[in-house]
Amino acid sequence: MTWERAEPELLLGLLSSARVLELVCGIFVGGASRRMGRPKGHVCLDGEPLLVRAVRVAREASLDVVLVGDATPYDTLVPEVTRLADAPIPGPLGGLRALVELAPRVIVLAVDMPYVDADTLRALVDHPSDADVLLAKRERWEPLLSRWQSAPTREALDRLAGRGERSLRALVAASRAHVFELDPWRLDDWDRPEDVTSRPAR
Repeated sequence: MTWERAEPELLLGLLSSARVLELVCGIFVGGASRRMGRPKGHVCLDGEPLLVRAVRVAREASLDVVLVGDATPYDTLVPEVTRLADAPIPGPLGGLRALVELAPRVIVLAVDMPYVDADTLRALVDHPSDADVLLAKRERWEPLLSRWQSAPTREALDRLAGRGERSLRALVAASRAHVFELDPWRLDDWDRPEDVTSRPAR
């Protein structure tokens, strides 16, 4: 299964400049947020909405940023940030398939990971691994904080989509993966209202 990307000039025109991009950070904002009860990007950490925080720390790490997925709930929150629609593949694979068309390498960051900071993103960018995907691991792989090589990822995504696979972890299993070491509490995400009132165990 293959997917025809959007015209690149339409996307580049919305980014910081029409230069050749080497690396793009995609903040994944899709998902129904059923357990949270409202769009997670509007939930605040220390008075700052999670989406505003994610955009800020990515820019502090000198990354070009796009919002991946249905960003309609955030039209007035970060209106200056480029929106990137998912490719016609269900789930987060569709977002990643669209993202890998923008640059040779891409960073994936979920909007509901409030403890990822600019230093974490810089370390992810600068890591010397040449693996297809660089990502953290606790009990299992954590693909929503990760760095992907676009060319092999594009090929693997198309193979998986042709077989009806919808899981990011299936993509990791089909790729050359390398562990990105970091403090586990950085990976804590906010899925439910009770998560918001807790702080990570450090």
